[in-house]
Amino acid sequence: MQRINYELHDLQAFVAVAERNSFRQAAADLFLSQPALSRRIEKLEDALGVKLFERTTRRVQLTNVGQVFLVNVRDALNGLEDAVLGVADLAAHRTGTVTFACVPSAVWHFLPDVLKRFSAQFPKIRVRVHDESAQDVLNLVLSGEADFGISFTGAENPEIHFQPIYVETYVLAMRNDHRLAKRKKLSWKDTVDERYISVAKSSGNRSVLDAALAGVEKHPWISCEINHVSGILALVESGLGVAAVPGLSILPERQSTVVGVPLVNPAVKRTLGLISRHQHAMPPASRTLFDMMSASIGKQGRRA
Repeated sequence: MQRINYELHDLQAFVAVAERNSFRQAAADLFLSQPALSRRIEKLEDALGVKLFERTTRRVQLTNVGQVFLVNVRDALNGLEDAVLGVADLAAHRTGTVTFACVPSAVWHFLPDVLKRFSAQFPKIRVRVHDESAQDVLNLVLSGEADFGISFTGAENPEIHFQPIYVETYVLAMRNDHRLAKRKKLSWKDTVDERYISVAKSSGNRSVLDAALAGVEKHPWISCEINHVSGILALVESGLGVAAVPGLSILPERQSTVVGVPLVNPAVKRTLGLISRHQHAMPPASRTLFDMMSASIGKQGRRA
């Protein structure tokens, strides 16, 4: 394809002459001399290989080709202006999309207040949230599909910056009419005779629990496995058994039927963190939301 040699100000000069039907008036609008304006039009015509204007001593008029070209050039210049303004809007947080990922328990506890404030401040920015398992959150951040994430995995990954924001304790979840429900804390040996429900081995929570219990002599026998903590809590609520889950996962709507008693000997904890890619500059709006979450969740963690 042949490259046509022209510059943006050549197109602007063409539009000015076409709208004014006068080289003199167009030159005044553009703060150019008439010879300089004429050279721009001649350069554009030479580059295109066509005549854009019919010139006489009394008037300037677009050729048929020039009329078609004017429509296309106006569209192109308007599109360019929109693109430039769009970049400015993005930089000023006026428009755009922020995409991040988080483990499900973080959605209810940490996001509503922050997202309300962010949306009030930047009402035209769309926020897309991927509430996924810990491994999926990590993968979304690593692939760049999410600008950042909230998870408890990734600290060991050299490509990830992990900023701790909240330390969460695991509890034994059970129905509130269970015989152990009134206890202030429970040892793992208290769970040995219980019908125990567990997340599958592919779960990040299972990895945390297995690592913590590696030196414990007596483990509860797993009677049922399921992929997600939400599924575990549904089974616990039905009275099928008990389960070790992160404390934040027992949401208020379940607290009338399900209670969580802290587990000790050993106590099991996980650290939630904001994760992002090393050497990756987030878009301005994403960085703003990231910083707002860091400040807000950090305060909640200190209060806890």
